[in-house]
Formats: sequence, structure tokens, C-alpha cells
Amino acid sequence: MTYRRGQTWRLALALLAGSALGGAAQAATPGNALVMAWNIDAISTFDPAQIGEVVTSELIQNTCDALVSFDPKDEAKVVPALAEGWDVAEDGRQITFRLRDKLVFPSGNPGSAKDLAWSMQRVVRLGLGNAATLTEYGFTKANVEQMISAPDDRTLVLKLDKPYPTSLILQAIAANRVATMQDRKTIMAHEVNGDLGNRYLATNTACIGPYRLRQWNSGEAVVLEANEKYWGGQPKLRRVIIRHVAEAGTQRLLLEKGDVDVARDLTPEDMQAIEKMPGITLARTLKPQLVYWGFNNAHPAFANEKVRLAMRYLIDYEALGKTVMAYNGVPRASFVQLGAFGALDAKEGQPFSLDLAKAKQLLAEGGYPDGFEASMIFSTLPYAAPIAQHIQANAAKVGVRLRLEQMANAQLFARHRGREFESVIAAWQTSVPDAQGNAARLILNPDNRAEAKLTQYPSWRHSFASEAANRIAAEALLERDEDRRVALYKQLQRDMMQSGPTAIMFQSVHLAGVRNTVKNWTWHGFGSYYELAYKE
Repeated sequence: MTYRRGQTWRLALALLAGSALGGAAQAATPGNALVMAWNIDAISTFDPAQIGEVVTSELIQNTCDALVSFDPKDEAKVVPALAEGWDVAEDGRQITFRLRDKLVFPSGNPGSAKDLAWSMQRVVRLGLGNAATLTEYGFTKANVEQMISAPDDRTLVLKLDKPYPTSLILQAIAANRVATMQDRKTIMAHEVNGDLGNRYLATNTACIGPYRLRQWNSGEAVVLEANEKYWGGQPKLRRVIIRHVAEAGTQRLLLEKGDVDVARDLTPEDMQAIEKMPGITLARTLKPQLVYWGFNNAHPAFANEKVRLAMRYLIDYEALGKTVMAYNGVPRASFVQLGAFGALDAKEGQPFSLDLAKAKQLLAEGGYPDGFEASMIFSTLPYAAPIAQHIQANAAKVGVRLRLEQMANAQLFARHRGREFESVIAAWQTSVPDAQGNAARLILNPDNRAEAKLTQYPSWRHSFASEAANRIAAEALLERDEDRRVALYKQLQRDMMQSGPTAIMFQSVHLAGVRNTVKNWTWHGFGSYYELAYKE
């Protein structure tokens, strides 16, 4: 793909000044821009129907408002966004949203409920990864036009096939990228061969939010510009400039020199040093992302649950938690993140420790007393290689010979989603503070056939399908008694720690080095709010 390079791009980057770009002398960032250093090589598209990466999800959140949003001060609450209010039918099977008046796209085209209905229908019709966000709640290509409708320009009606918990629907759908209003007129003007603008949205945004995508140059930078027509008023900072910096050490140097305001991928050593530096704050918050060692169950050894359980005992969670992951995460073996509805507590949700004798015993019980060979792919993230090497060394002690292969995030995601791996160090982030969020992706697998291509289901990527797990997840989803619903999720967590497709290791922590000139840096597990930041 060729990315546009021209006068607009050069002018945007000129804001950083020559010394900032060249990394020579110290240079303060512009007073009207937020400048971040971040490894953004995973970006491949800005189409809300397709994106799945953490980086792009954060960018979309700041460029495309959904029906509702998570409260910046409390991730467990939803607040109005495009919708100023909503009503729920008595039987729980219909939600009627009342949209704000005078919504306008950056193009100048007016935005309406009809655009939003089309946008949500489009996700299902395209059938790309994020269609699962809607199809798992009963929306299909055959019914989506009847189930998602706009009787007038300010009313959107969402009909449900079952009485799902309203709070879950608001979190999982209404606050999700699939419920963003897209500029139908602009997008369809760029349609190619019936793609509903998918190629156009690979490098553009066409939605309503505090910022709009001004430019993306792969491997270089992203520039967001304030949306002058935004219903919520102008963001305090005119631009957000995200420089692609893959090396953590370079990010730290740029932050120290003042060439960037925020650094996003620092190592524990960098963070330890930054905590002692004047003028820089280490911002942190627990996020709903799990770091795991995933196994492709198509591999003969990994198809055996005894073998998968043995792998969990090759990891020194405590030692890694105090070193490699000291600033990056907390030990966690459950597939439900801490703080979510239905989660096991910290102690019960992490019962494992390094135990080579136990691993050896389980391998023998699984039919592999002499071990086996497998590959492990992992990304360029700072913690990935140390964890991979740690596991490789312990695995060798019990006869498991792991071949390590490091690659760029985009390549890893493509391999992972295509089932082209044997094992992988990866991460998954849910979009809801509810056990169902991860149960519906990491465990539930509605169709394990290769041709199903359920790429947004890590369970499918791992070729893992359990009728018993599917049954419990389905029952918990519709259980009206909250205590019973919690009990079902806890049972599923205990079961999956013994036989699940992944050795979950850590729950991630959002950490960033932020210069003190940036005020009101606001984030939590379900959002980062660029428009609230300002400079002094």
C-alpha cells in the first residue's frame, strides 16, 4: 500500500522542529500539540469493522465517538456520547437511543441515526473481524437491517434476539467501535468493488470525534488534528502527533530531552530511572489486557490438555513479576481480568508457580515423557523476548525444545490470526468490565472449522473448541440471577486454568512516562482521553 506523502504531512511534522526529528539538540514540543513516542508498527487499518490492535483501538476511540462512552473517571460506568439518552423495553429485548442534535462529520456532511444504522449494519455485512462483536448477540447479515434501524434522523433502535443484560450491551456494543457513526456519503464515494469503503478507511477516518486522522505514514508517524465541527467542543490541544519509535531506549531518550511529551513502551529499567527524574511522572493504571503463552491445538502435543497444563508450570510468575514485568503487569492466570464482574480474586486467579517436577510429571501423563519440539513466535515489545527466553530455558530442562522467532507486531498478528504458528507470546484486551468479554473470545469458539476464519476469536486462532466451556459461557450470558451468573463464570475460570488453550501469565498495566508540562493526562482500562489533556 502507498501512503500519501506531501505538503500537509511535511507541515504537520514540521511542528516538531528539526532537532526533535533528528534527535540532536533538545527541543520542546509545540504548546498546541501532544507528542507521543510509541511502537505503532501494528497499525494496518482504521476501519472500525476490522481493527483489533490496541494502538489503533485507542486512536479510533479519540477520532470516532460511539453511542455511549466509558466515564473517564470510572471505567465501570457508561455515559452519553453520540446518544444523549436511551430507553430499555420492559422485556430487555430493545434499546432505543436518542441521538444528539446537529451532529456534523469533519467533511461538513450532517450525521444522522440513519448513518449510524448503516455503519453498524456495514460491520456485519463486511463480515470482517469485528463483526463478531455484533454476531455474538444475534445480529446476522440476514436480519441486521431489521434489528438495527433508524425510524428518524435522531432515533436508533437496537432489537435483541435474547434478553441480554442491558449493562453488558451498553458496554459491549454501544461503547464499542462497531457503534461509531461513519460518514456514509464520503465513504461510499470511495467504494471499490463493493468493499463498502474498506480500502478507503485503511488510511482515513470518516466519523465524528474530538480528533480526525490527518495523516498516517506507516513506520513513521500518525497525526491527529482537532475536529472543528465536534459536538463536544474543541480539544484543548490542536494536534496529537504519535511518532513510531520501536526501541524503548530511544523513547526514554526523547522523553528526557523533551522531544516528546509521552513515552509508551518503556522497559522496567527505563521506568525505574524515570521515577527519579525531575519533570517527568510515571503514569499507571491497570488495564483489561492479558499477556499469555498461547498454544495452537492443531499441534499434536498442544492438543493434549495435560501438556497444556504442564506448560503453565514452566513459568516463574513471581520472578518475572519482579523483574521483566515489574512495571508492565501483575501475575494473573485467570482469563477474567481483575476488577471485572465475575472475576476470581487475585489469589485464586493465580494458583501457579514454577515447578519443573510437576511439568515433567504432566508431560509423562500426556504421553510425552521425553518432551517434544515446537516453535514460539513473539513480538518486538520490550517484555516479549525476555519472557520467551525464560520459558525456553525452563522448557529445555524438561525436554521441551522451543525454537524462538521474533517479528514485528503486524507480522505476528497476521501469523496468529491465520493459525500459522505453533505457540505464541501474545496479549488480548477485552472491551468490557465483565467476565463475558473474555469468555466470549478467549474461551468460546462458535465454529472451529478453518474455513470459518473467526480471526477475532483467540480461541479459534488456537484451534481450541470445548463444548462444555461453550455451554457454560452461553448459560452465564443469559443468567438473570447475578449471584448465579458470577458462580458460572468462576467455575469456567477454574476449569480453563486446568485445560484452556493458553497459559495466561499477567494482567497488563498501562504505564507511560509523561512530562509534567502535560496536565490532566486521563486514562483507565477502557480508554485514553486525549481531548482532556492540556499544557502549561
